[in-house]
Amino acid sequence: MGTIISIANQKGGVGKTTTAINLAASLAAAEKTCLLVDCDPQGNATTGLGGDKGEGSAGLYDMMLGSEPESRVIVSTDLPGLDLVGATANLIGAEVELVSMEKREYRLRRKLFPLKERYDYIFLDCPPSLGFLTVNAMTASDSVIIPLQCEFYALEGLTQLLKTIRAVRQGLNPSLDVEGILLTMYDARNNLTVQVEDEVRGHFKAAVFQTIIPRNVRLSEAPSHGKPVLLYDITSKGAQSYLALAKELVERGNRQ
Repeated sequence: MGTIISIANQKGGVGKTTTAINLAASLAAAEKTCLLVDCDPQGNATTGLGGDKGEGSAGLYDMMLGSEPESRVIVSTDLPGLDLVGATANLIGAEVELVSMEKREYRLRRKLFPLKERYDYIFLDCPPSLGFLTVNAMTASDSVIIPLQCEFYALEGLTQLLKTIRAVRQGLNPSLDVEGILLTMYDARNNLTVQVEDEVRGHFKAAVFQTIIPRNVRLSEAPSHGKPVLLYDITSKGAQSYLALAKELVERGNRQ
């Protein structure tokens, strides 16, 4: 039985999509079967894996609200073992359409749960908000990975997100857990970066991943080529960091 993990933080630009793409790719490279679901209407995870989000393509909207067959919604990527459910333009309207639907928070859960038999890991790349798409993702998930940029306002956003996770746990998904907090865009030359790391590790302790994702040019360049950094430059610090994170995630799962 596989694991469903949301990658979430309501603050934008913290490395959610970068983490979703490259962690899934690193696990696929380690011969784990992975599915990446792009829950963000911006569709950056879709383009970052070379997916099609134009007219005529099917994606998450069709999975949650339509009747497209699974064979059209789930597409393969350039990396064996990694599949994608992309975000198409009509996903923008999903938030509005979900409002009037019965049991709207559980629509994604019902679609994804059978797929746990097929994949070792299912990653949900959440939008930078705490709306219905993010709540659907958390309700469907076993746990949440929280990418956290090492900057001044990071802890404020983290507090709000943890409140949302507690609310989902209490009202919709009692088994939801925090898989870990991931420090991203790390620059050891910056004193503030180091101070934020010390504060986060001091407060959350073992909940913080040991692996740190550095600022890395290759990580920024890879999406424009429609590839995970692993296929763009495996020798880069970014690629090596996500390979280390994949190993740490598997080891955490083995200890549980």
